Amino acid sequence: MPTAAAPVAGAGTRPERHGRLTTLPEPRLPGLGAAARSRIVAIVLWANLVCQMGIILTGGLVRLTGSGLGCSTWPSCEPGQFTPRYTPESGIHPFIEFGNRTMTGLLGIVAVLVLIVTWRWMRHRGRAFLLLAAVPLIGTIAQALIGALVVILHLHPGLVSPHFLISPLLVVASTVLLVRAMDEEGPRRLAAPRAAVWVYAPLAAAGFVVLVLGTIVTGTGPHSGDSGDITRLLINPVEIARAHAAAVWVFCALLVALLVILLKGRADRAPRRAAIVLLLLTALQGVIGYVQYFAGLPAAVVFLHLIGAALFSGGIAWVGAELVTRRPAAGTDPAAPGEHPEPVAPEGTR
Repeated sequence: MPTAAAPVAGAGTRPERHGRLTTLPEPRLPGLGAAARSRIVAIVLWANLVCQMGIILTGGLVRLTGSGLGCSTWPSCEPGQFTPRYTPESGIHPFIEFGNRTMTGLLGIVAVLVLIVTWRWMRHRGRAFLLLAAVPLIGTIAQALIGALVVILHLHPGLVSPHFLISPLLVVASTVLLVRAMDEEGPRRLAAPRAAVWVYAPLAAAGFVVLVLGTIVTGTGPHSGDSGDITRLLINPVEIARAHAAAVWVFCALLVALLVILLKGRADRAPRRAAIVLLLLTALQGVIGYVQYFAGLPAAVVFLHLIGAALFSGGIAWVGAELVTRRPAAGTDPAAPGEHPEPVAPEGTR
């Protein structure tokens, strides 16, 4: 159904709402209604987020199975041979490595679809939203190029760690994109007391430190990505594991402080829910982390920890995205002041 949003420059049309999404009419396909457009946008944005998390898991599977050099060249698996072939010497390692590359290709296709649907049907969200929609494609291209260097340089940890860290950042961008797409059309406002924003900034920084130290821990451990003689980070694994654990505890303290502010400060339901989910995810991830450490880093438990890292990244972004909203405050008229009437600077040109 039509909304009261302002006309889009040069289009002379207004966005139409279906469910939680608003999309612009498609002049070339007048029969494609708001419901169909909204479903397509939701499927594409969710697929992008799931694939961004999925590439973390397929990359982790490559590392945990020692398949990092299952294909000796890039983009072909072997010289003159694009796809992998089974040999008794290599076993399934080439298929695991090539499967991860195939996942990157799928991710690139989905990222292109993200650009198409946002530029065609969601231009009314503003320049900042459109720029954010370009991040998954730019990041996926960067990942493919870094992945090629990782193979060429025989899994050097100085490249393997950044190769991993880009993926959580893309999960962050994809999560924020999804939350912003499902937001309302009104003026932006804080959905929580401003103190929550002050706490969230160091919390997000601590979360990134947790991820960085986690990759360094992996770089010093037994899972190098190949069964051969691979360069490892020359850092004491016990000391870096303790630093990683300390960063997690700092993150937990900040998260508890944020949750107290949200619960006592009459924040909107959305940021409170996101923070509670993140707290549960962090607790579960901490348990898995301690289990893998004391169990000697078994591959199956490390894989569960990678799943947790993907969800952890998305959870941090979800909380941050929900602290600012365009939804009217609960129990108020959209045109009336809300519980937290502080305005937020505009995102960009509308």
